[in-house]
Formats: sequence, structure tokens, C-alpha cells
Amino acid sequence: MTTDESVIRVFLVDDQELVRAGFTMLVDSQPDMRVVGQAGDGGEALEKLQVTASDVVLMDVRMPRLDGVEATRQLQSLPQAPRVIVLTTFDLDEYAFAAIKAGAAGFLLKNTPPADLLNAIRQVHTGDAVVSPSTTRRLLEHFAGSLPDEERERPDLDILTAREREVLGEVARGLSNTEIATLFTLSEATVKTHIGRILAKTGLRDRVALVVLGYETGIVKAPR
Repeated sequence: MTTDESVIRVFLVDDQELVRAGFTMLVDSQPDMRVVGQAGDGGEALEKLQVTASDVVLMDVRMPRLDGVEATRQLQSLPQAPRVIVLTTFDLDEYAFAAIKAGAAGFLLKNTPPADLLNAIRQVHTGDAVVSPSTTRRLLEHFAGSLPDEERERPDLDILTAREREVLGEVARGLSNTEIATLFTLSEATVKTHIGRILAKTGLRDRVALVVLGYETGIVKAPR
């Protein structure tokens, strides 16, 4: 039986009421999650999330008043900020990538099968990223080289060992843990350990942030 403490609290942000209603029915049908609030734009979401405890936010990208990118960025300044899944209509959407750079845990298409969306919410709640390697690779290859680069300090890769740099490079190229393990003749547990150490040394949150770092530091080059 699921206790209140183990229920995943989901907050919905979308300017279409019908979309929010559909997501509410889907989420509330699960014994381990429930919708705790919703908003029609990013500004309203920021106001409500300051007084509404939530674990995962489903955030639309394109909304009036304050879009999902800026709302995601501002959310990250809140204490114990919820993790954000960006929802977009288009597979290769530069706003989705910008939202990932702003701190989102990943992105999904709005036509993602219900079971996959629910699984993504659970994954994000446990601290994982929900962007598949192939989708991450396509997205970054299209936009990483062309988006404006924010003036911000990046981790010094000299703090990584040679093997950790190699693993980071393959993560940035979109390889899964299984593929990296096969490439370097390692166990998946060892790959996970390397990734955990890379995250700890760089101070980054998740695999998506490592992919972005790989492109920003030039370990992986986006095709021109």
C-alpha cells in the first residue's frame, strides 16, 4: 500500500486547460502519484510553487506571460526546487534544449505514450534524467552549436581522470551505460560509478547536464 510520504507530488504547467485535465486524469490514476497543483503559465506556476510542495513539474515550453524556459530557470533558485520535465510539441525544439540548459531534468514530446510519461515521472523523482540518448544526441547536434552561450563558469575538466573524461565524452555523444560498458569493456556498475564521480566533481545534477557540458567544453562537437 502506498503511503502519503511515498506519493510523487506532480505539478502541471500548460496554457491549455484540456491538456492539464488529461494529464491530471492520467497521473491521479496511479497509486504512487497525484497532482498537487496546476498553472496556466510560467508566472502563475512560480507563484504557486513557492507555497505548494511538489516533486516533479510537467512544464510546457510555449506559454504566455512567462514561458517554460524562463520559468524553469527561475524555479532552480527556489530552495528544494522540484525537478522539471519539459513537454514540447516538436522533437527538435530549440526551446526544449534551452530549458535543459536552464536546469530541466529532461524533455518529452506531448504525444509520448502514457506509460512512458508515467515512467519518466518516476525516473525523474529518483534523480535520473528522462531524455533518451538518441533524442539527446539529435537535439544537441541540431542546436548546441548555434544557441547563444551564456556567460557562466564551467567546471574545470582537469579535475577528472583520463577514464572519467572518456566516459564523459561518450555520455555526451548519447551512449547509454550499457553501450559505454561494452565500448570500454567495463561492467555497467563501474560505468555508473564513473558517472557518479563525474557528477560529484563537476557539481552537476544529472546526465543531461553532463551531455550539455560535453558540448560546451568541446569534448563533443556539434555538426556544422
